[in-house]
Amino acid sequence: MGKETGTKMRNFYLLIVNSLVTNIINMTVWFAITFFIYLQSKSVLATSILSGIYLVFVALTGFWFGSLVDHNKKKKVMLIATVISFIVFTLGFIIYINIDLNLFKDITNPVLWFFIIFLMVGALVGNIRGIALPTLVTLLVPEEERDKANGLLGTVFGVGFLIVSVISGFLVGHSGLYLVLLLASLLSLLSIIHLWTIDVPENKIVHIDGVPKIDIPGTLKVLRGIPGLLPLILFTTFNNFLGGVFMALMDAYGLSLVTVQVWGIIWSILSTAFIVGGIYISKKGLGKSPLRSMFMANLTIWIISSVFTIQPSIYLLMTGMFIYLAIVPFIEASEHTIMQKVVPLERQGRVFGFAQSVEQAASPLTAFLIGPLTQFMFIPFMTTGLGAKTIGSWFGTGSDRGIALVFTVTGIIGLCVTIIAMKSRFYKQLENAYQNKNIQ
Repeated sequence: MGKETGTKMRNFYLLIVNSLVTNIINMTVWFAITFFIYLQSKSVLATSILSGIYLVFVALTGFWFGSLVDHNKKKKVMLIATVISFIVFTLGFIIYINIDLNLFKDITNPVLWFFIIFLMVGALVGNIRGIALPTLVTLLVPEEERDKANGLLGTVFGVGFLIVSVISGFLVGHSGLYLVLLLASLLSLLSIIHLWTIDVPENKIVHIDGVPKIDIPGTLKVLRGIPGLLPLILFTTFNNFLGGVFMALMDAYGLSLVTVQVWGIIWSILSTAFIVGGIYISKKGLGKSPLRSMFMANLTIWIISSVFTIQPSIYLLMTGMFIYLAIVPFIEASEHTIMQKVVPLERQGRVFGFAQSVEQAASPLTAFLIGPLTQFMFIPFMTTGLGAKTIGSWFGTGSDRGIALVFTVTGIIGLCVTIIAMKSRFYKQLENAYQNKNIQ
């Protein structure tokens, strides 16, 4: 490794540390808002609306954030995003200590929703980093090491999720949003100072004459110009559509087996699976074909999903979910590694932003649809319906087994779709494009 490459890698690791801190800040604020609003209002409707608004904002802003990343220097964009978060969290803290907290008990109060959405903006702009970081992998990391670097990003997410899972509830329980916003403001300021000192060598920004900053048609043209890339994004979107089942039903199923306290402890353990998967990739990489690695990972998670609820066992559930969560970083790292090689650097922000918008829109859609479908179809089917009579003797009966059947059916559908995708011409086209593409 040459001196210049070594310097770039050192700066990349510093960016990783900086992003870990900001991710923890943003996720803690988001988790804390959700916990606090529920504790104050006792309204599940409020938290559902809150989650829906956040996911819609994530889906809508991906296009814009990707354009910002492409049309500006990456460090500058990350700095501006962190400055915005700092301003929002600081003002949010000032508002919080001067507001009547009884306002948070009434979910129809417009002041409540203004305050929530205001803080949400501070957390949401952090998603710019999620788009900028993969492009910085292209910029700073040698091509043969990018899969490992993408695995490291997965590790960072896992570490952040673990820390947030532990501290967010504690902070809210101790002092509401007081300590959350105070720490978020102070750590954001430290993150700005630290990021300012990191050198990111980016000599020029490639602008394409006549192209608007939010260039969806141009991005689609790039995607269509790389055989198999758009089908890859659509395949991931469909997987996220199925993944919405986990978002909607996992807590309900887990709480049918254990108490809420035990369920919280279990999730703090399960969150380490992200770290395990990310560390493995950062050490071993993804092999010669990231695309094949991605499909093998998908086959694994859908096989697991088909069987991990086949009996009402918390140990079976924990084992299955740990494997599932450990495999997820392989899928994201594979997709990033492929895009970093086949998409021109000057377009990567928009492509990553497009992928974020399209892929993130799928899970909440399923989450909204699967609840009624489970309640009015699968639960009756496994309680008093035909399912209880035909497979109930070994699968079990009751509402929890109706939820379990949804997971099994989801896994079988995901497995079939993955096999079909692997047999398609798009798989072969994208694999050829990746293997024959010149290094960026």
